[in-house]
Amino acid sequence: MINAVYQLIAPKLIDTAYKEIDLSEDAVILRPINLSICKADQRYYQGLRLREVLMKKLPMALIHECVAQVIYDPRGEFEVGEVVVPVPNMPTQTDRVIAENYLRSSRFCSSGYDGFLRDYIQMPHDRLVRVPEGFDLRVASFSELVSVSVHAISRFEKFANPNRNRIGVWGDGNVGFITALMLHYLYPDAELYIFGTVEDKLNFFSFARETFHVDAVPEDLVVDHAFECVGGPGARPAINQMIDLIAPEGSIALMGVSENFVDINTRMVLEKGLNLFGSSRSGRADFSRTMDIFAEHPEVGHYLENLIGDVIPVRSIPDIHNAFRLDYMRNFGKTVIQWDK
Repeated sequence: MINAVYQLIAPKLIDTAYKEIDLSEDAVILRPINLSICKADQRYYQGLRLREVLMKKLPMALIHECVAQVIYDPRGEFEVGEVVVPVPNMPTQTDRVIAENYLRSSRFCSSGYDGFLRDYIQMPHDRLVRVPEGFDLRVASFSELVSVSVHAISRFEKFANPNRNRIGVWGDGNVGFITALMLHYLYPDAELYIFGTVEDKLNFFSFARETFHVDAVPEDLVVDHAFECVGGPGARPAINQMIDLIAPEGSIALMGVSENFVDINTRMVLEKGLNLFGSSRSGRADFSRTMDIFAEHPEVGHYLENLIGDVIPVRSIPDIHNAFRLDYMRNFGKTVIQWDK
């Protein structure tokens, strides 16, 4: 079976590669329904990664956020027509301590390996998670991003002390919104405080106890734990403000990606006995927990609908370029690709 794979071969240049799908493999064949563009995809597409990184990773198909329909399962574990989310993290080994998304040997779709911009996707059974019946498939397309926040919260539950009455989230973008929303449903009794820089974005956090512009935070405000969802050049002031406002022995989850080193106030980290931990990507367990949250709290999907920006039907390579162009101009929300090839 011949499959068309739409690979980025250079910044802003996509070409079709034809690859064979082996129907004798013990794997499920899927047809993409909706895909969502991530900032990491944009960095590759726009050529914003280092040249040596691009030379190493390209050519490859972009997109690791997707919802798809089963069209063939040799085992019969999935019915034809079932809707699933493929887990882009592809471990090649297991470890009793290190999670699959931190193993250096794991492969990740759209990061050196083909992502989901293909006519058909072939995935192992254990890389597929069912979507709750009736759930908005536009929202399901960025379940991977939600699972990243869920993973960070799971690590928080592992590392943080039991004082979880006041939780701060720094960042008013997509990751900050999703992380705050998941915390709201997993810790409904906690006071949730959001710190950002754009008032219009902060208005979306209607479920939070209170929102603050980072330049107008009450002097007596203290949080038990904090989540950093900023990254980039804003990471430094955000992390240092967290260190200032957090209670002794609190935990700070670092989630934002920064290309450059970040200076932080280590003296106060030591004086307060703080715990800083990193969190990146997610694994199957996080996807499963995400789908459980969707099933148990259907209203979560309605909140996440606020993130849906442009929905772009894609039938050709020029349509793909158009989707990335529109997404690049968006500073909040998700661009959803409606796969119609």
